[in-house]
Amino acid sequence: MKKVIGYLKKELMLTVSVLAAVISLFITPPSAELFSNIDWRTLGTLFMMLTVLEGFKKENIFRPVLKLAGKLKSMAVLSLFLVFSVFFSSMFVTNDISLIIFVPLTIILFRAGNKEKYILPVITMENIAAIRGSLLTPFGSPQNLFIFGQSGVSAWQFILYMLPVWAISGALLIVFVLFLYRKNIKEKTSLTDPSFAGEWKKEGRVRRIAYLAVFAAVIAAIISRTPYWMYIVPLVASAVFVIDKSILIKTDYVLLLTFLCFFIFSSSIAHNESISGFLKDAVAGHEYVWGILLSQLISNVPAGIVLYPFSINKGALLYGLDSAGLCSIIGSLASVINYRIYVREYPGSGKKFLIVFTLISLLFFAFVVVPGYFISLTPLQAN
Repeated sequence: MKKVIGYLKKELMLTVSVLAAVISLFITPPSAELFSNIDWRTLGTLFMMLTVLEGFKKENIFRPVLKLAGKLKSMAVLSLFLVFSVFFSSMFVTNDISLIIFVPLTIILFRAGNKEKYILPVITMENIAAIRGSLLTPFGSPQNLFIFGQSGVSAWQFILYMLPVWAISGALLIVFVLFLYRKNIKEKTSLTDPSFAGEWKKEGRVRRIAYLAVFAAVIAAIISRTPYWMYIVPLVASAVFVIDKSILIKTDYVLLLTFLCFFIFSSSIAHNESISGFLKDAVAGHEYVWGILLSQLISNVPAGIVLYPFSINKGALLYGLDSAGLCSIIGSLASVINYRIYVREYPGSGKKFLIVFTLISLLFFAFVVVPGYFISLTPLQAN
């Protein structure tokens, strides 16, 4: 029992998600329809990315990126490079995937340069960059993809609508990074030993090429929104098994279970007639606030699915959902991924992560919440 309690304390987000799922099943009894409405596609995509990137890590495929970052001699410049790598990449490969790629690289680089004191604030700003960078494009996040698909607007209309808050967020991120190094803006990186980037062994060349090919297939599946994703997931798993079956054991199944529990919770809430009736009267005209608040309970992707049918101003709902991840770790499942990556590297540091993450994210939220509200008053409409 002590081991179980200790594990639950260690895996805080898993504990919260399991409790939420169990409670929700008392609100709405389990049924085939409830479980069919779980976002299995997101879970499948997350499984593929987590598995392939474990292979990347083992074969050191990100070595060129590490070497490039190692040439940056200023901590401020290095941090800006990493934060904006997330900011821009999240627009194309989604916010959670950009974090899965760049947060581990940040930890490697800062450890190598004996700058671990900056890891938490910088990966928190990377989290903000993922949330705010991804909001520009229809496929930058699951909630964007969902509302874009329902709205009938063109991709260009969508981008123009989201552009003001995206630009404001990018400028504000620069201010936040420079403020972090305000005491010594020219602080050096101390990345003097090039060995931190590792080496590429000749015998691993075929595996590296194979992982890159599988990764390209996963990205293509995400961007194309293929309806055949359920066939691609087992194909990717089979390919990784052939390349190196030990990688499948290292996949972060705790994170996958955490996501599954949150989806069970949100699906259960959406199927409760009393709750749905209340939302029908309360949400219309207040989409921005509801998107932010409900996301703190079930995260922004499930909140978007729950609130969309009751919304009039779809743009306000979208702005609220894309701002929700700045209020708490629950607000965006991308933040849960960031948390999970960090505590795997620093066991027992979950509380420290939550404190730093919440303080920095809430400060950023305070700057963008009011402009976001006034911009969202203009509806997102198809011409």
